[in-house]
Amino acid sequence: MKFAILQLTSVYDYKENLKKLNSFLSEASSRGASFAYLPECYYSMSDGSRATEFLVHEGNEHFENIKNLARDNNIGILGGSVAYKEDDVIKNRCYNFDSKGNVLGYYDKNYLFNCSLKNKSVNEADIYTPGDKPLIIEIEGLKIGIAICFDLRFPKFLQYYYENSVDLISFSSAFTVHTGKAHWHTLLKARAIEGQCYVVASAQVGQNNEKVSTYGHSLVIDPWGKVECDLQKEESLQIFEIDRDLIKNTRNKIKLR
Repeated sequence: MKFAILQLTSVYDYKENLKKLNSFLSEASSRGASFAYLPECYYSMSDGSRATEFLVHEGNEHFENIKNLARDNNIGILGGSVAYKEDDVIKNRCYNFDSKGNVLGYYDKNYLFNCSLKNKSVNEADIYTPGDKPLIIEIEGLKIGIAICFDLRFPKFLQYYYENSVDLISFSSAFTVHTGKAHWHTLLKARAIEGQCYVVASAQVGQNNEKVSTYGHSLVIDPWGKVECDLQKEESLQIFEIDRDLIKNTRNKIKLR
């Protein structure tokens, strides 16, 4: 089974993002990928001071748009996140779909970004309400743990995935340039080594708007901590496969559980 990882520069206007997403997903599907990993906030990227006005709610126009990305391109969607309206709160939610547009499960970001940088302070809790549950999806015997961006800094939370022997953890992200340069590769490699599993981190890249610039470097890392794919600083996609024997052999070499 082939997968695709996408790196995007999403903007506020969801219509522009949909055009780009459909183009990339069509290409991924034509190259044989069964599922594609998308970055955080792929549908509409706000400037961080408020939520996007294009809020997804199950059954509304925006929900149908993200579902149709999978169905129209005959490819499943994993990871990624959208601003989701639930009752009176907004969640940073990852919806996962099969190639027919059926929901495989959703995950609400548990740990919200809170950081004071040199000239900028961001607290996602000003916009979003956190989730409180992990999510494991099984696809053709492959166990996939879902996480979003800031979650990767909390190994106690990720321990649930390690203990359940997931084969892969997805970290969809919109990492800042400053923290990305300092921590991105190190943290993701550590998560792969700790879990003895693949890590797939699909990221935003470049100047998303006047206030938000993202680091890029979407990664695929194997269970030994080797970077198999780094998309650097451009919008692009890469096709990759999972080596189940490598997962098994890594766990046999160093027995953590």
